[in-house]
Amino acid sequence: MNNRKEEILSVALHKFARDGYEAVSVSQIAGELGMTKGALYRHYKSKRDIFDSIVQRMEQQDNEQASDYDMPEDDKESMPDKYEAVSLDDFVKYSKSMFEYWTEDDFASSFRKMLSIEQFRSEEMQSLYQQYLVSGPASYVKDLFESIGITNAKIKADRFYAVMYFYYSIYDGAEDKEKVKEELVSAVNSMVQEFRGE
Repeated sequence: MNNRKEEILSVALHKFARDGYEAVSVSQIAGELGMTKGALYRHYKSKRDIFDSIVQRMEQQDNEQASDYDMPEDDKESMPDKYEAVSLDDFVKYSKSMFEYWTEDDFASSFRKMLSIEQFRSEEMQSLYQQYLVSGPASYVKDLFESIGITNAKIKADRFYAVMYFYYSIYDGAEDKEKVKEELVSAVNSMVQEFRGE
């Protein structure tokens, strides 16, 4: 993808995260970039095309994050062997990296903020919000916990992910973001210790 296309995606995502998808026009995106709408349309056919490219990029980055930590990129049905190979230690490292990814990576963090705003405005956005930030990750954790052999996997996965989600929410408004990260790590370590001692 060329730099101008990248720049359009980044500017559009920041505007969607701040003002909401519906409130932002192609003219505003183009204006922010100092280009005409016609010039922008040479890269993307429409605002929807920009949005679809953002979602596609997010999915690609999500898969890369999982792959970097040797974690399953898809659901348990499509890659059972990969789920079976994950240890609790692998999962903990990955979870801590995902927290940093969703809070500190500019693209992922802006995507999360956009979905948080937009989830109340359309079913499609609510579905994406669930997929990326709520039921999707909780289900993924449950499947991993079952594969690892943790008893009461669903309850513990819900509890685990609820803590992650809680700290995502705290992080955005925190003055001391490092302290929030430390508190998350402490909470995760404490839960994992408890799961080990079942």
